[in-house]
Amino acid sequence: MTERPSSLARVLGFKDLVLIVVGTVIGSGIFLVPGKVLVASGGTVGAALLVWVVGGVLSLLGALTYGELGAAKPGAGGLYTYLRDAFGPAVAFLYGWTAFLVIASGSVATLALAGSAYFSQFVQLPPLAAKSFALLLIALVAVINVRGTRGSADVQNWSTGIKVAALLVISGGLLLTGHGFSNGGAFWPAQWNGALISGMGVGMIGVLWAYEGWQYATFSAGETVDAQRVFPRAIGLGTAALIGIYLFANIGYVAALGPAGVAGSDKVAAEAVGQAAGPWAAKLVAAAILVSVFSAMNGLTITTPRMYYQMAQDGLFFRRLAEVHPRFGTPAMAVVVGSLWAMVLAVWGTFESLLTYVVFVGWIFYGLGALCVIVERRREPTAVRSFEVPGYPWTPLAFVIAAAAIVVNTIVTQPGRSALGIAGVLVGVPVYWWWKRVGRRD
Repeated sequence: MTERPSSLARVLGFKDLVLIVVGTVIGSGIFLVPGKVLVASGGTVGAALLVWVVGGVLSLLGALTYGELGAAKPGAGGLYTYLRDAFGPAVAFLYGWTAFLVIASGSVATLALAGSAYFSQFVQLPPLAAKSFALLLIALVAVINVRGTRGSADVQNWSTGIKVAALLVISGGLLLTGHGFSNGGAFWPAQWNGALISGMGVGMIGVLWAYEGWQYATFSAGETVDAQRVFPRAIGLGTAALIGIYLFANIGYVAALGPAGVAGSDKVAAEAVGQAAGPWAAKLVAAAILVSVFSAMNGLTITTPRMYYQMAQDGLFFRRLAEVHPRFGTPAMAVVVGSLWAMVLAVWGTFESLLTYVVFVGWIFYGLGALCVIVERRREPTAVRSFEVPGYPWTPLAFVIAAAAIVVNTIVTQPGRSALGIAGVLVGVPVYWWWKRVGRRD
């Protein structure tokens, strides 16, 4: 009789975590949003690139901060466990509840529907078939992740490698063949004033959204070999690599279309490649985005179920989600339940407005996650730490300010949506108390 494993095996290495970070972050944003950032930056390329650099550096500060937490607490659950230990189980549950209900599952569903839309570049699908394709994509990723963490990590490595290579090849080709930088216009603004800086701040919100996703790697620290040493280096390098990839892509787009062309485009990658290689190249961009979508879906599925698994271990979620599959050694039920809920959202189809209402709230928890470092340092000032975030306490505080800026900007510019989003999170309060009292008997 095979003995059931009681915990998740450590099978992930440095390369795996780096590619989880990169693959989960790069979805479809870099193919679509650079034009909006350029407009917000006054149409000057230098200011727009500066926004991408500063946004990347702020994300890196957050990644390094979480690196210390992951090295100190190298177990399953990541950010959920940091919040639980620093601010109590109620705060941690509200994050896990929101992630399961909308943020993580909704992101998987959104990516699957986007994948179906881009697949139509190759095969025209009627609405029902397109929805079925999205469901099959979610199911495929779920099966890969149920059958083994090592196998799903290998899939992540290959798909992310292909995605990054395609993006670099596209960007390099645009840079070599394009003449957009010779179309005139100043690289830097003629004058730096309050209106320009305010606009760049607006653009920064979109850039930080494009970098969002590196924190999901924290959920896999419990399956990382030598996590105290490997995890902080991997999350730091993965986030730093994104800065270079995003800058190179933006430069390629400008080379192909010129500043005015990028600023006027909401599908900048497709239009840039079409300008350089003709209409047939739209299929090349669609293929690159399809791989990108698949890699991001797999990255979410290899990470977030570990949070549901830990919530169940704590008695705050369905008990069966705390089980490790006896053959595959994965949190199979957590993977299946999360994927099934993503399928429900994909079929529902109108959840995307709900996602826009709630997803900004995630940044409240990301900021609180960075504050966990300060809490832990004060609680255990003499503890030996295998990794300490550089520039403490300014590094975590800078990230907290960036997270707060996203939240405050959303509340000010979209008060109705913000109120509904916060209300959706607060619905989790009675659910938490119910689960504490009777839910663990499920």
